[in-house]
Amino acid sequence: MKRLVFLTLAALLVVAALMPAAGAATAQEPIEINAWVAFSDYRLDWAKDVAAAFNAEYPQYNVVVTGGYTYEELFAQVTVAAEQGELPAIVQFFEAGTQDARDSGLFKSIQQAIGDRTEVNGIPTNFDDIVAPAREYYSLNGEFTSMPWNTSSALMFNNMTILNAAGIEEPPQTWADVDAACEAVMAMDSHPEYCFTFPNHGWFFEQWLAQQDALFVNNDNGRSDRATEVAFNSDAGVAVLNWLNDMYDKGYLYYSGAQGGDSWGTVDQAYQTQQVAMAAYSSSDTTLYTNMGKENGFETVASYLPYNQETGWTGNLIGGATMWLTDGLDPEVEDGALSFMLYMSNTENAAAWHQLTGYIAIRESANELLESEGWFEENPNQTVAADELANSTITPATSGALVGGFPAIRNVVTAAIDRVLLTDDDPASVLNDAADEANQIIEEYNLLNAPE
Repeated sequence: MKRLVFLTLAALLVVAALMPAAGAATAQEPIEINAWVAFSDYRLDWAKDVAAAFNAEYPQYNVVVTGGYTYEELFAQVTVAAEQGELPAIVQFFEAGTQDARDSGLFKSIQQAIGDRTEVNGIPTNFDDIVAPAREYYSLNGEFTSMPWNTSSALMFNNMTILNAAGIEEPPQTWADVDAACEAVMAMDSHPEYCFTFPNHGWFFEQWLAQQDALFVNNDNGRSDRATEVAFNSDAGVAVLNWLNDMYDKGYLYYSGAQGGDSWGTVDQAYQTQQVAMAAYSSSDTTLYTNMGKENGFETVASYLPYNQETGWTGNLIGGATMWLTDGLDPEVEDGALSFMLYMSNTENAAAWHQLTGYIAIRESANELLESEGWFEENPNQTVAADELANSTITPATSGALVGGFPAIRNVVTAAIDRVLLTDDDPASVLNDAADEANQIIEEYNLLNAPE
């Protein structure tokens, strides 16, 4: 009898040892990974859907995606969150925030975090598969700093129904072609109110500089050494403002007066309502602009962003954003964040993201998948941005600028463009004034952030 009691008690102790203690239940909860993104529309919905799929496949994690910001708003929000010790694990920063992100000390290079691993939680890293322009822009000091997600270039969207009616068979390639096309369009009896438009966002000025192989800032666009002053008040920069001013004075260019992030919507409306025949825009909305034509009875054809025929075309630079990894995370949180970033940009998701938006497919394998499925053949507008970047010559100018205080400098540039278009002030003088103001921003930034 005693032996039976002993065995029974021993069995109970074994069972008890195998049962989780009440206080250990939280250890089985998924690890929360917070990610902030700068979208508030269907792109945010897509990111949340991908997070849900990731969470289902990797139940040890719970990725929570929060959006509702613009790039600029998110940039400012990160500063506040850092001061309060409430940074998420992942932050989407636009390309203009790259130098600030590096200098902030808030983020960790993803290449450093991954180390020699070829996979994280079974998800391949395979950085060699990232398309070359993005790989060049975000590889700094020999390290991949952040994970590319949404990469774009600048295009021209052309209402070929209007252009054909004006006798224009092909989208314009140069500034002179735009001028000639606009002359023909505006000579029609049933011409639109204006000929073309663009968002007054600093990125377009940067694109037109890069096409001319001209630098935005010194020291090889901040790539051979820290940028200490701007270089945009060059002949190339003046040429951009002179061309825009000429188009405005002729009544060809529609300018709403909106600057920066506020200017995108005014261009959307003008193109959709056929107030203009052409719109310089980001390839990120290639799908949207193609569908605008289908839904409103006209044909949209995407083409390279027109360039200065006097200098020729060197190439265009990338836009968009990457996902940055916050430094100082617990190891299990860091691995979860890395896993999600790699998952979000895997071959299938990169292809799906491109199809939804028009951002280029960030992986070569995704482009091969789309090609094999006949996507590009059926949707020729979707090939233009990738072709434009692939055919660009990689120089310091086309690699894009790295400079502290970049968002503030962009505001200075858009204000200069606004001044040129709406006043009789000399473009060269205006650009020199903008350079002086921008140099003050850089000097103050470097005093606070540059290493001794």
